[in-house]
Order: sequence, then C-alpha cells, then structure tokens
Amino acid sequence: MDYIVFSYSLSAKSSSPRVATWRQLQRLGAISVAGGVYLLPATDECEEAFQWLAQKVRHADGEALVMRVVNFGDVTEQQIVALFNQARRENYATVDAQVDTLEGALRQHTEDLEGFRDEISRLQQAQAVVARIDYFGCPEGVLLVSRLERIRASFFPDGSAAAEIPRASPEAYAGKVWVTRPHPHVDRLACIWLIRRFIDPGAVVRYALQAGPDEISFDVEESQFGHQGDLCTFEVMVAAFGLDQPGMRALAEIVHEIDLREGRFTRPEVGGIDTLLRGWQLSGIDDADMEARGIALFEGMHAALSVISQSPGRERT
Repeated sequence: MDYIVFSYSLSAKSSSPRVATWRQLQRLGAISVAGGVYLLPATDECEEAFQWLAQKVRHADGEALVMRVVNFGDVTEQQIVALFNQARRENYATVDAQVDTLEGALRQHTEDLEGFRDEISRLQQAQAVVARIDYFGCPEGVLLVSRLERIRASFFPDGSAAAEIPRASPEAYAGKVWVTRPHPHVDRLACIWLIRRFIDPGAVVRYALQAGPDEISFDVEESQFGHQGDLCTFEVMVAAFGLDQPGMRALAEIVHEIDLREGRFTRPEVGGIDTLLRGWQLSGIDDADMEARGIALFEGMHAALSVISQSPGRERT
C-alpha cells in the first residue's frame, strides 16, 4: 500500500506555528513512524491536506516535504496499520469516556431528558469526526457507534436529536456561486445535486477551501450549510429548504450512513453506492467529472426511491 509522507522543520522560536502544525496533524489522523516524519494513506484528499499543511509551514519560514512512498524498510504494512488503529483506539476511548458520563447522567435524570439531547448529538458528531480519520476500520469504532445508537434509541426513542434548522428560501440563493472543498464525496455530491435540482439549475459550484464575498459555502469550516447536531450537510439542506418530496427521506438516510458510518440506517443501497463512489475516487477522475457523475447518480436514485416510496405497502417519505 502506498502512503503520503509529510516531514517538516520549524524554528524553535516559532512556537505558535509548531503547535498549530502538530494539532493539524492530529486532526488529520497522521501517525509518525520516525522522528518528524508523518504519514497518511495515499488518497487524493490526504495528499491535498498534507500539501496545504506544507504551504502553511513554508509561510511560517519553515521547511516541509510531501512525498509518496511504498514501504519503510523494516516497518511492515501490518505494523503501520496497527499504529493507525492504536491512535484511533485512543481517540475513540476519549469519546467513550464522555459517553460513560452521559449515560450515568441520563439514568439519574430519567424524568427530564430534554437537556441531554444536544449532548448525545455532540458525542455522535465527535464519533463521526474520529470515523473520518479511521482509515483502517478500528474495531472500537464499531463498538462506539453501537453504544451511541443504543443510548439514543433507549432514551430518545423518537430518534430526534437534531438541531433546529432555520428555513431558507430558494429564491434568496438564485444566481449565487456555491463553494465547497475539492474532491467531493457523497455528502457534497448529494448537496450539489440538491442545489441544481431544487434551488438553482444554473448554479455555479467552485471548489476551494474558503468562499469569497457573497459566495455560499457548504460542507467546509464555518460554512452557511454544514453538519449540525447528528445531521450531515445534505440532511441540513433538505430540512432548511423544506424538501419533503417522495424518496427524499430514503436518500438522506443513504447519504447519512455513507458519510457518517454510524450504523443507524441499514438500507440495502448503502453498500453498493459506497463501493461505486470509492471506485470513482480511486480511479483519479477530476472534480468536474465526479460532479457530473454524482448528479446523474443522485438523480437516478431519487427517481427510483420516489417510485418505491409511493408503492403499495411501502412507507411514504
């Protein structure tokens, strides 16, 4: 398996950039196999993240190197995977300890649970953050997902732990430029389809890490539309624009499960669509092609799910 390697050096006087760089490496889920050398799996998204971090190091008058490697001499692939899983195990343990505290509080306050809805949403989001950098499927992640879902189902049987989503009008967003991160995956592709299908058919989508003035950002840091509570960005946009067409709930469940991997929704379409999207990513197609394919995919799914949801004996969405 190939890996992306990041190595850097900063002056001892550059304490703030050194701390910021270390924290970003932790957020990316990078591990170190030698002093000052960090690595991630060789995906486009990981390489982009390291290149962006290298640029920040250079702007702080430091030196940084990003390269692709196949092996690390005496360090085997099994050992590297074990290092990644150990790091994620520690991340999951931190969240799990907070779940212990929450579960104890819930059992002591069974008559007044409303104040805990935000907390269960926060912990589910914390689990999702770790899951995004769980590159090799650490077993503790599955256990944590199951535990959170069990608590949610036991104490909040209606499944509603979502934040209130302010309503938005499609007319207010007509003619706008929409901005999201490069290399779109399931959540962003679904949002692009939603924007073009229900908000503005001629919408321009630009791929960047930050939006400009008067541009609308989605699924980036501090964006107008992003994850809220235990909802992915697509679910937030569905709620914000009041999209209750047949099939939309089923489509949102599919996007949610592929994006957050919480084990909450077990729709049969999830595995196949997840495999297809991963295959497109691994084939190295550019963002424009991925966008076109994603729009066609979600248009087809919406059409099929709309028919299924209205068939006799099926639950309407």
